[in-house]
Amino acid sequence: MRDQSWFLLADVGGTNARFAIADAATGNVTEEYHLSVADYPTFSSALAYVLEQVEQSPHWASLPSDGCLAVACPVEGDIVTFTNSAWVIDREDLQEQLSLPKLAVINDFEAQGHAAIALEAGDWVQLGEGFPKEGAPIAILGPGTGLGVCTVVPNDLGGYVVVPGQGGHVDFSPVDDLEIAILQTLMKRHPRVSAERLLSGIGLVNIHWALCQLKGVAQMEVTPAKLTEHALSGSDELARETVDVFFRVLGSVAGNLALTVGATGGVYIAGGIVPRLLEIARLGELRERFLAKGRLRDYLAPIPTRVMTRENAGLFGALQLIRNRTTT
Repeated sequence: MRDQSWFLLADVGGTNARFAIADAATGNVTEEYHLSVADYPTFSSALAYVLEQVEQSPHWASLPSDGCLAVACPVEGDIVTFTNSAWVIDREDLQEQLSLPKLAVINDFEAQGHAAIALEAGDWVQLGEGFPKEGAPIAILGPGTGLGVCTVVPNDLGGYVVVPGQGGHVDFSPVDDLEIAILQTLMKRHPRVSAERLLSGIGLVNIHWALCQLKGVAQMEVTPAKLTEHALSGSDELARETVDVFFRVLGSVAGNLALTVGATGGVYIAGGIVPRLLEIARLGELRERFLAKGRLRDYLAPIPTRVMTRENAGLFGALQLIRNRTTT
């Protein structure tokens, strides 16, 4: 009988859209659908495909009982316009179409914050020492297409609040001669250089370009994927140096974030880049740069730095938001 209740989950970027169905009774994700944004002219057409799949099920109800959509763009009001695609979501209209009492539309990195609070030991890899303090703030940052940042703050009711922000756009603050030279070089292209200019996919290309300029060599055509591939294989010294600089800067920014928000509950590194480079991250200076804050080194030393490795963490975070609000 088609009466089993389910939640609609989505993690939508400019290139890929991931949808999932979660059993409302168990909270388990049972089906996932990974779609290419380019294959669907609108968000509604992509969602219609997912709902068609649900219709073919012998047990799911036709419409969800709750939903959370994580989207790669600012969420300010009911009309959500995607930054890197022509898709638009009208949250209020969609909620009505789906006959939902509630429909959450949140920034995709806010979903990472909801995911971080519910991770288990197999969902992350720790770099260096440290152990989280219970009931303390957690900071999350993630280099990917851009640099996402958010904070998870526990409340007095035993729950938590995810505080999204735009911390990826803070100023890049170099701490050694090479980074000063990289900053000065990048300022030829960008009058203001943010952390995201280095800590993102295009940031890897920017670092590589700056190093080429400083060494007086021409930059061949590169992509973030090629740079990471060459760095891992050891086939290109400049690619490896690029990744080494990336991790040193990431460690510095992560340490700054931990100091700013008092993240004694831990710092989690999300996004698609770092998990692919774990081998280098373990051997590199990320953790040392995280700690290198002078008199505050002892404050930072107990704080763990963990790389999130859970697949589809955005969908997982969307599910945690629904779980959290149905139990409070």
